[in-house]
Amino acid sequence: MTQELPVTRTREASAALDAADPLHALRAEFTLPAGVLYLDGNSLGALPRRTPGHLAKVVEGEWGEGLIRSWNDAGWFHQPGRLGDRLGAHLLGAAPGQVVVCDSTSVNLFKVLGAALRLRPGRTAVLAERRAFPTDLYIADGLTALHPGTRPVLLDSAADLDAALGPDTAVVLLSHVDYRTGELLDLAETTARVHAAGALVVWDLCHTAGALPIELDAAGADFAVGCGYKYLNGGPGAPAYLYAAHRHQDAARQPLTGWFGHARQFDFEPGYRPADGITRFLTGTPPVLGLAALEAALDVWELADPAAVRAKSLELTDLFLELTADLDVEPVTPREHARRGSQVALRHPDGHRIVQALIARGVIGDFRAPDLMRFGFTPLYLSRTDVHDAADALREVLATGEWREERFARRGEVT
Repeated sequence: MTQELPVTRTREASAALDAADPLHALRAEFTLPAGVLYLDGNSLGALPRRTPGHLAKVVEGEWGEGLIRSWNDAGWFHQPGRLGDRLGAHLLGAAPGQVVVCDSTSVNLFKVLGAALRLRPGRTAVLAERRAFPTDLYIADGLTALHPGTRPVLLDSAADLDAALGPDTAVVLLSHVDYRTGELLDLAETTARVHAAGALVVWDLCHTAGALPIELDAAGADFAVGCGYKYLNGGPGAPAYLYAAHRHQDAARQPLTGWFGHARQFDFEPGYRPADGITRFLTGTPPVLGLAALEAALDVWELADPAAVRAKSLELTDLFLELTADLDVEPVTPREHARRGSQVALRHPDGHRIVQALIARGVIGDFRAPDLMRFGFTPLYLSRTDVHDAADALREVLATGEWREERFARRGEVT
């Protein structure tokens, strides 16, 4: 049965809203293949049109012509902090000198968790959600194994946090948005509860940076990590970033004490002396080409008002939830705006097959075991009419039963 919509929610009405959308012009900043509706920017962002040209400039000019001189002349040496300050100012609510772009999310998590543990000597528990993104749990497990007497404590959900906090809690590791369901936690309120117990908090921002405004300083956050390849559109395997609040930096000692975190790299001392400030959280040589790709993406991001991005994200996800409300799927994403990120997750026992059938139609989402279909809504390049078309495609896939075709049962390495 086709759902009857109020006249204000029809495709025609949505097209009129798209035409007046202040973010609509940014769609032209991205390479979007013809015939594709891309609802997987929460897993890998689309390619900014600026990126190939900027990379060519760095490769051909700075590397090809400048050679090693470009560490100084092109500013490669200071790129991690320079991009960190840009990211912090526009998207993370962080004053300068608290964010660096470097390494991967997993590596950065190891660094900040290790630093946080050292800042709470005598406390032994690292709290995390059992259903957090697995790398968070793997890193917590590996790190505590290196600190005799410490241990990870897994919560069934963030709702169990207060009961688990205690005098032995050193660090709490939480995802700002649940990667499976899209549920959003209150960053400031949760941070305050952790601090009231005398513990520190590490936030995983992989599914929020670029999806909604974040105010790390205002929330009193201690540490945070996130990736550059989802909503930030930095490309596959893009460098990640970490945040360390100014108040912790002088005392913080992170465990991966590589040469780029040394106070004087080119003195080549045999002993390690940490650099002042956020630079001490660097480890190895910065990945210049990866940083260049992320830099091009930040050029686009700085054209967008994060508040407008959040407002449109909520509108798009509201619309998708409404358009799919009568289908034989179970929405698991919260409907309350204050508890929702920028994705919609729908549960179906044959979710993998359904997602593959949608991809065959040009509607790209993804699947997370055992039964979740995820649809990410990236306001910089998605429109309201895209949401109508994606919902129509899902309706048709379910109505025709085409997802039962054998070809949709095959699973690749990445789902």
